[in-house]
Amino acid sequence: MAKEKTCFVCASCGHEAARWLGCCPDCGEWNTFEERKTSPTTLSKTAQKAARFHSGESTPVQALSQVPQEDDIRTSTGNEELDRVLGGGLVVGSVTLLGGDPGIGKSTLLLQVAGSLSLRSPVLYVSGEESARQIKMRATRLGVPQDRLFVLAENHVESILEKCEALKPETLMIDSIQTMVSQESPSAPGSVSQVRQCTASLLRYAKQNAVAMFLVGHVTKEGSLAGPRVLEHMVDTVLYFEGDHQHEYRLLRAVKNRFGSVNELGVFEMRQEGMLPVPNPSETLLSQRARGASGSVVFCAMGGNRPILCDLQALASRSFYTVPRRTVGGMDSSRVALLLAVMEKRAGKKLFDQDVYVNVAGGLELDDPAADLAVCAAVASSFQNFPLSSTLCVMGEVGLCGEVRPVTQAERRVQECARLGFTEILLPQQNLKHLRPLPGVRMTGVDTLMQALAIIQD
Repeated sequence: MAKEKTCFVCASCGHEAARWLGCCPDCGEWNTFEERKTSPTTLSKTAQKAARFHSGESTPVQALSQVPQEDDIRTSTGNEELDRVLGGGLVVGSVTLLGGDPGIGKSTLLLQVAGSLSLRSPVLYVSGEESARQIKMRATRLGVPQDRLFVLAENHVESILEKCEALKPETLMIDSIQTMVSQESPSAPGSVSQVRQCTASLLRYAKQNAVAMFLVGHVTKEGSLAGPRVLEHMVDTVLYFEGDHQHEYRLLRAVKNRFGSVNELGVFEMRQEGMLPVPNPSETLLSQRARGASGSVVFCAMGGNRPILCDLQALASRSFYTVPRRTVGGMDSSRVALLLAVMEKRAGKKLFDQDVYVNVAGGLELDDPAADLAVCAAVASSFQNFPLSSTLCVMGEVGLCGEVRPVTQAERRVQECARLGFTEILLPQQNLKHLRPLPGVRMTGVDTLMQALAIIQD
């Protein structure tokens, strides 16, 4: 009988070594090697069992001109916001990875999509975390069609692929990939090698059988998908669910998409009946805006190619602390601190003894530099206690010298503002030169922060 072999595997990247190492030579992480014992006899048996799902045909070498060209066959998921993020629909044979915090709504959204797709073709929903009865209860609550929606409570990949060979589903959903186990890997469920091996087996099946597949991935405390980074490179599309549990709105972003645009944005509302798409997020986010109050300004952000109007709020009050407080929600706090320094140095706003609070209403996360001018306008409005016009929208990037730099996709932003009834738009002068005038909309261009603050105070 063959003896067990001992190897050391990096828990961060999956690198294997014959002896323990303090620092991984691949990823550079320290103290991540774990001892694993493998049996050659056991591995050979499991490899023979799993070999049925491997392709034994060698792929011939072809000239690119000889490869047949086929258009991507897209299928609507029945959810217009998800279709937008995917680039127009679900591509046959694609593998999509959906990540997000626990309880953000990943399983709920996938179960709704599975019900919509099951009206046209059989769908298999595999859960390694819930029983079939639990899935049935949630599907009934959501009103999901159940006639052609098949469920399987299983976490062994080889068993799942056996069921798929018999059922022949056109869509396969795995919830979640961290709970799956492959007999080809002796490591524990959720480990780097298991996640990588399970994903490779499922990916191979999806490509060979033209099956559209969704994989649910857990997110670590740092906000990245648990498991090796190679997992994101293996799949075709990577989607991230974002949002605050205290708010009902959820944002779905595409950070990788081989079949469409990246950084697209979908907006959903978490309700009792499930994840409902929000077709007009700008109007929804501004519906509860406080009018006539100082420190509130409207800004047009870009979610991929989609303009979204949001309410950006600021509050400046006299500080009673030695070091004034700077609290920011929905933006980079260091960026806000930089803007406050520019306002004090270039615009003469004495904020050194003021507590400043900045917040993006609705739970949105802004990383758009075009929000700089809107932050400065909101802080100045609260600091000097004067309300801004309810029909004003502000956008522009502010430099360290107080100059206002142009923003990207200015025409789309302006058109969205005009569509929602905003008649005054403050934007960089360089963008104004290339924009066509719109009836009923007064656009004002500025070159410096001082000009912008002087205009909004008039």
